[in-house]
Amino acid sequence: MAGVLILSSFVAASAVGGGAQSAALAALEIEAILVPTVLFGRHPGLGPPGGGTVAIEIFEGMLEGVAATGAFADLEAVITGYFADPAQVAAAARTIDAVRAANPNVLIVVDPIMGDDGKGLYVKGPVAAAIAAELVSRADLITPNAWELGRLTGRVVAGPGDALAAARDLGRAVLVSSVPVGRSIGVLWADEREAWLACHIRAPFAPNGTGDLLTCLFAAALLGGAAPADALETAVSDVASQVLRGGADISLEAFR
Repeated sequence: MAGVLILSSFVAASAVGGGAQSAALAALEIEAILVPTVLFGRHPGLGPPGGGTVAIEIFEGMLEGVAATGAFADLEAVITGYFADPAQVAAAARTIDAVRAANPNVLIVVDPIMGDDGKGLYVKGPVAAAIAAELVSRADLITPNAWELGRLTGRVVAGPGDALAAARDLGRAVLVSSVPVGRSIGVLWADEREAWLACHIRAPFAPNGTGDLLTCLFAAALLGGAAPADALETAVSDVASQVLRGGADISLEAFR
């Protein structure tokens, strides 16, 4: 059965969300089950997206159908991403509990998609509150951008030192993207014992979906047995090469 359960968006004509993650995992020969939270034609940042939110009855029904196949016991990871309704978040929390009961070794990855620097909150307030209250505590790995990390912790995240302090507040392994590092941009991974920082030059324009891709590539590397530092270097390099449309020089260093 599938290796990864993804609870996030499906956007038909934009390489974002759960649809893009499913494709990236397929390229790595990792099977995925996507249970969508929304069905959009294009990314909302491009204009009216078409489609809409998946009704909670349908969302829960799909999860019940997946569970009925016995797939939960075979999952290597669960990745949560974009939610449009607090009821979806509650259903995701129950699903995580059910998957962990079936397989205690499953990796739970929570991408707390809420907003971004310069845009602020772009999900409904109750959705953001539900993610913080119901999913963060269930995660083995949390993958916010710097703005989202600041919202979760109440800290200003203006650089790697801020990101490390905020990450440690969460008490979980954290992969923080969009961390300002002078003229570069950084991604910080940290747990309670160690931290690593990967940096590359800023792109003039960062397309939508880079955070989704970073999350699934980092998780995939961990599932493949990579150490966190190696997973970080691989995931950041792959994403940067796409954003910068070519080879990207990545600096990687232990961070304190």
